[in-house]
Amino acid sequence: MATAAKKPTDQAELFSASTAKEIQAILWKAADKLRGSIDAAQYKEFVLGLIFLKYVSDAFEERRAELSKELTEDGISEDRLDDFLEDRDEYTGAHVFWVPETARWSWIAANAKSQGVGKLLDEAMDAVMTENASLKGVLPKIFNQDRIDQKRLAELVDLISDARFGGTEDKPAQDVLGEVYEYFLGNFARAEGKRAGEFYTPQSVVRLIVEILEPYQGRVYDPACGSGGMFVQAAKFIQAHRGRSHKADISVFGQELNERTWRLAKMNLAIHGIDGNLAPRWGDTFAEDKHSDLKADFVMANPPFNIKDWARDEGDPRWKYGVPPRSNANYAWLQHMISKLGERGTAGIVLANGSMTSQQSGEGEIRQALIEADLVACMVALPPQLFRTAQIPTCLWFLSKDKTPQGAKRLDDRRSEILFIDARSMGEMVDRTERILTEDDLAKIAGTYHAWRGTTSAREERLTYADEPGFCFSAGLETVREHGYVLTPGLYVGAVEAEVENAEAVAARIASLTGELYELFNRSAELEKEVREQLGSIG
Repeated sequence: MATAAKKPTDQAELFSASTAKEIQAILWKAADKLRGSIDAAQYKEFVLGLIFLKYVSDAFEERRAELSKELTEDGISEDRLDDFLEDRDEYTGAHVFWVPETARWSWIAANAKSQGVGKLLDEAMDAVMTENASLKGVLPKIFNQDRIDQKRLAELVDLISDARFGGTEDKPAQDVLGEVYEYFLGNFARAEGKRAGEFYTPQSVVRLIVEILEPYQGRVYDPACGSGGMFVQAAKFIQAHRGRSHKADISVFGQELNERTWRLAKMNLAIHGIDGNLAPRWGDTFAEDKHSDLKADFVMANPPFNIKDWARDEGDPRWKYGVPPRSNANYAWLQHMISKLGERGTAGIVLANGSMTSQQSGEGEIRQALIEADLVACMVALPPQLFRTAQIPTCLWFLSKDKTPQGAKRLDDRRSEILFIDARSMGEMVDRTERILTEDDLAKIAGTYHAWRGTTSAREERLTYADEPGFCFSAGLETVREHGYVLTPGLYVGAVEAEVENAEAVAARIASLTGELYELFNRSAELEKEVREQLGSIG
């Protein structure tokens, strides 16, 4: 009698995995087995905390190996080597977290069965936070609980150990673990649906904002930073265009309302090597601005849409262009971000489409004031289904404090003009419910903006802008006034030429069919008359 083939274990699958994506998927499946024994609200912290601990340990071991090689080459004897390898300054000076011996992953994995994996993990988290002030109060200590399946937790620790996330010649541990962290964040967002909006913005949307703003250097701010995705993408942008060493050219400032999400953001920035200021604690941006004196070069944000009953103070100096209604914070977010911009600051903000047209509770007047102050640079209508967390249509606002040529930059003078881009038909579906913007989409949208602004290309060639029916249009302030200060791109860009031709063809066909129908109707009436006459003559 034939026996059924034995199902491979997660560990066997991991050893046979050949790509980073395969490894990520296997780890996700293994971590998912613990979901039922952990409080849903803690699950993200639980899993991402493990990944973070593995990261700090791997980065520490990488530095330790580098140091050992350097010291050996310098002629340090074996008996003195250990003393140098345990010199804390040699790690922190290289921007590597100091990891005490009992918090190192190798030690945990070796002692997990004899001393209890949950206990060791909690102690390791505590030790890392104690030794690194920037991580104080950030890491989860929730592993040594009776309701958590310790056997499966030990299996997950073994699996993460076997994944060998240490750096390679192409990618250091920081990049490898950073990708795993982002993969897990994305999966949590998919699993949680609408609830995920507080911590996750789809990567293609974040990339579009970054590609348009180009935050090469300066202060970057996000007042609703979630898990820190905007900052991570900004650092990746700099690294891709100018190299890893230039990641420090930006200073990061953020604030987050939710305590657990703030912890995720702190870990996310640390795992990507970003030294960010997310304030000592989480807090409400409207009620308690943690960066009250900040003037930023770039503001990037995906604030919660259409929130009601927010911390509204009518006398707040941020409401320079009008007091936002208590029933909707969209224009509070916009004005807060404007208040944070430096003299030549720019901002990219995700909002619901209603923000472009609303006339309720004074929002129309505030929008008019923003337009008349020449703060709006570009509006982008986004395609549907980019956000699993929100089914309502969304758009991007790009604001600028200075649309002049700006001297040495030799940008085009775009004062009293707004660029409208209709990207609703762009993107491709990756599954039944989720759409992403492709590389070509990102290049076209960002390229259109930079051509409009007069930016030079990577080859120092000056880009040339032209309106494109159905896609983009540069409108003067008078045109926007004529449209009642409504900022919906579809009002301005018109129809695609092919669509116009098709519409004309359809109209002609309708006219032709109408004529034929009219002729048939008349012929039917004539036939009816002939039949009646013939029946009358017979009678």
